[in-house]
Amino acid sequence: MGKDEEMERGLRYRWIVWGVMVLSYVVVFFHRLAAGVVRNDLVEAFGLSGAAFGTLASLYFYAYMMMQIPVGLLVDSLGARITISVGTLIAGVGALFFGYAPTASVLFLGRFLVGIGVATVFVSILKVQSQWFREREFATLSGMTSLIGNGGGLLAQTPLALAVAFLTWRTTFAAIGVFSVFLAGVCYLFVRNSPQDMGFPSINESERKRNESSDKSIGGKISLKEGFKQVVRVRHLWPVIFFFSFNQGASLSFTSAWGVAYMESVYGLPTTSASSYIAVILIGLMVGSLFSGWFSDRMGRRKWPMLFLASLNVATWAILVFYNGGQPPLAILKPLFFIMGFTATGYVVSWALAREVTPSNFTGIAISLMNTACFLSIGLFTTLLGKILDRYGNLLQGPLLFQRVLFPCFAAVLLSFVCALFVPETKGENIYR
Repeated sequence: MGKDEEMERGLRYRWIVWGVMVLSYVVVFFHRLAAGVVRNDLVEAFGLSGAAFGTLASLYFYAYMMMQIPVGLLVDSLGARITISVGTLIAGVGALFFGYAPTASVLFLGRFLVGIGVATVFVSILKVQSQWFREREFATLSGMTSLIGNGGGLLAQTPLALAVAFLTWRTTFAAIGVFSVFLAGVCYLFVRNSPQDMGFPSINESERKRNESSDKSIGGKISLKEGFKQVVRVRHLWPVIFFFSFNQGASLSFTSAWGVAYMESVYGLPTTSASSYIAVILIGLMVGSLFSGWFSDRMGRRKWPMLFLASLNVATWAILVFYNGGQPPLAILKPLFFIMGFTATGYVVSWALAREVTPSNFTGIAISLMNTACFLSIGLFTTLLGKILDRYGNLLQGPLLFQRVLFPCFAAVLLSFVCALFVPETKGENIYR
């Protein structure tokens, strides 16, 4: 078989590898948003208080955050194939525990195991993308990954509610657990860490040139501890990390926790109508995820697409927080929310940047460090907004109250724009090649 034919086979097979892994990412987003849909069922079954349910829901995020550095080390040592297969299996077992839980303690354990398991998926996908796809395709693929993953969040809304009504919440989550266990097996069977594992030539340009030149200055054996030290010392990585953390801290704290409350308090909408407005942000995120990665790859630039999206994101938050005393006309909110979600997707470009400013054999560690900071930021922002609400809830009402509550989100996206000013322009290439 000729080299060109082997390359063609590798280019075809990579879509199987990516498709299987992205299906696991759909499960990640499903679990991220599913708990809220079955809240009443869980409260009735286990007598959970509001605080107890909040703790249950947050276990996913804390487990996800705790696992990011370990997952990065695992991906860079054991490889993405083993890491995602074992992680998806753990998530499946956690979902089974959740569905069949006889007590609240087992329910909490199941939720925590789900968070531990799904934390392996995204870093594994980015690591595999860096091996199976060309550098100029990386941001586009990252956007497609985010687009499809956010689709799992949509499945966790009305489709999940219908499934629970028809099958009960226990049967539904047990079925998700069985599917996840099956998916873990599929990942193990079909995913490979690199084209070379299947006898195909290297697809990524940097990897191929390094192999051809036998340059060991970056690709040689380095301990995981030393690898982490090297990543932490990469000065170009820190503006990317802070951009990502401020950007997502504002966006996800609003969409996951406080957006519906804002619509109910400021506009007096019922919960069903309020949630439909917040869902528009998710749609904007899905569309923007695909666009921002493609646009950055198409232009061969990273910095100014990030600055462009970040500046528009600041503008949308400024309108939401300051226009008309914090109460923009209801008629413009859905377009505004769509643009807010769309322009928040500068984070897709930041994933590509993290890979391009870090030695390529430590991509997993770099991405996991970013995710750790991001999920910590989301948790801190969500808590901060709640504390502001508690402090001023008896003094202010409606728009004035939520102006105070949402001001940190505006400040965060403004800081993310400032951070984007300090990221390097890599032109879509690893600066260590």
